[in-house]
Amino acid sequence: MNNEPERGIQRKLRKRLRVESFFKLLMAASTWLVLASLVLILAIILWKSLPALKLSMITRNPGSGYYLGREGGILNAILGSLQVVFGATLLALAIALPAVVFLTSYLRQKSWLAELIRFSLDVLWGIPSIVYGAFGFLIMITFHLRASLLAGMITVAMVELPILSRALEETIRLVPSDLKEATYSLGASRWQTATRVVLRQVFPGLVTAVLMAMGRGLGDAAAVLFTAGYTDKITTSLLQPVATLPLAIFFQLNSPFPEVQQRAYASAAILTVLVLFISLASRRLSRRLGRHKIS
Repeated sequence: MNNEPERGIQRKLRKRLRVESFFKLLMAASTWLVLASLVLILAIILWKSLPALKLSMITRNPGSGYYLGREGGILNAILGSLQVVFGATLLALAIALPAVVFLTSYLRQKSWLAELIRFSLDVLWGIPSIVYGAFGFLIMITFHLRASLLAGMITVAMVELPILSRALEETIRLVPSDLKEATYSLGASRWQTATRVVLRQVFPGLVTAVLMAMGRGLGDAAAVLFTAGYTDKITTSLLQPVATLPLAIFFQLNSPFPEVQQRAYASAAILTVLVLFISLASRRLSRRLGRHKIS
């Protein structure tokens, strides 16, 4: 009896198993490499920041000799970063949400206008944030404006806009088309279907997209380098300059004093904790809201 066909099948099976084992090993190595990189970054930042991590860092503004190594903190930069990112995210969401509703509910998915909008958003997503900062600075010069909290919000909103828009569109596209058709058959308009049905279904994804955009805006230094300015005080007006954590880190690292450089790493640790908190909150809220969708 000829067993050649059976042996050929076994050889092919062993080859497939070897290929599968190789890619499993490759995926495991990649996963551990990512985790090791994250742990290494966090460990280095924490190790360098421990000598300067004090309660006064987050409860006090910089003193008169702060950048010479004297007492003070970065409360102004922490609050300033939160002011910029919250205002920018609200502004970006106010523009992105109606645009995505129009894109997904009023345009045919394969129409030239829909494809042009998606392409434009992808290009905007890929533009370096320093370009947005330079563009904002050019607008300020044109209209004779000063660096301010409002200018920083607008610039960071431009950075967050394509992130929010594309994330929201991908989330809305997961809604079954049968659900939309059912609402149309009941006499609902496209606007009613989009706002009362679709957005309710994708609310967990909406929250995740917002928090993801906030995390990007919180750590972006280049976008606010030319537009937000810097101040050692807590900003109380949209037209005043505002301090941000990324710029505080930049200015402190450029100091010749070792004490101030240590505070830069402490500021980086605080910024990392804030971004990590937003990321964890995004995952937790997404899971909780996903289990309790509004019907």
